[in-house]
Amino acid sequence: ELYSKPVEVIPHVWSAIGATAPPTYENAGHNNNLSFIVTGDGVVVVNGGASYALAKALHEEIKTVTSQPVKLVFNENGQGHAMLGNSYWAEQGVDIVAHVDAAAAFEESGHQSLRAAIATTKERADKTEVISPSITFEDTYIVEMGEMKIEARYLGPAHSPGDIVVWLPEQELVISGDMAFHERMLPIFEDTMTADWIETWETVFEPMGATYVIPGHGHPTNMDQVRRYTHDYLVYLRDKIGAHLDDGGTLADAYYVDQTPYTGLDTFEELATKNAGRVYEQMEFE
Repeated sequence: ELYSKPVEVIPHVWSAIGATAPPTYENAGHNNNLSFIVTGDGVVVVNGGASYALAKALHEEIKTVTSQPVKLVFNENGQGHAMLGNSYWAEQGVDIVAHVDAAAAFEESGHQSLRAAIATTKERADKTEVISPSITFEDTYIVEMGEMKIEARYLGPAHSPGDIVVWLPEQELVISGDMAFHERMLPIFEDTMTADWIETWETVFEPMGATYVIPGHGHPTNMDQVRRYTHDYLVYLRDKIGAHLDDGGTLADAYYVDQTPYTGLDTFEELATKNAGRVYEQMEFE
């Protein structure tokens, strides 16, 4: 089921890199990164996955790496590809942790996410159910397990409600979730407040000083790369839309502001015009 097998990013930290395309039957909905940390006294998984089958497939790969049991799963946000695999992990008796806002978002939209997953991946979504996290937190959830200190942090508004990052301070590695994108264009949702995302990035996320970044989408990289394709893209698009508004431009024309510096990103065709329209609608009333 996995789009790609896990790779060891740094010692004891692994990630199965998902497709940078939208979810399809062929990629089984594995279009985000599913990571795990081998602590010496158990395994911590980051992201429940988009289905029961994907979570199970990740677990089978974990078993080839270590005999340590999975003791905890973090959901990076309330989207389907972060939480629908909870149905497998809950069956294994593993605690599942998420931010309170992510849990609330999944309560509201989880069944819709499941219907969409079934429509796209058909029988590959079999046994998938809507299972909420068993533990929620507001600011920071710290785990000291084996030789690892793991900090799940809510840094502030970003891509979607309850986005968290998982920070390994001693290793200077952050599993950023949808705080940071790489290789594919980020989507701007109706509830994505781009000005707040930029502020969270500049005041909290980047000052953490991560050397290694496992983004929500795209291969592991560094802060320069995710800044280029996340923070800098948001700033660029807001500048373009701001100038368009200053010139009295309409929403209909806003869809076609120049985004050519980012045409090389995957999902550009699917998302660029939508992103421009949503930023226009936000900035019109700022």
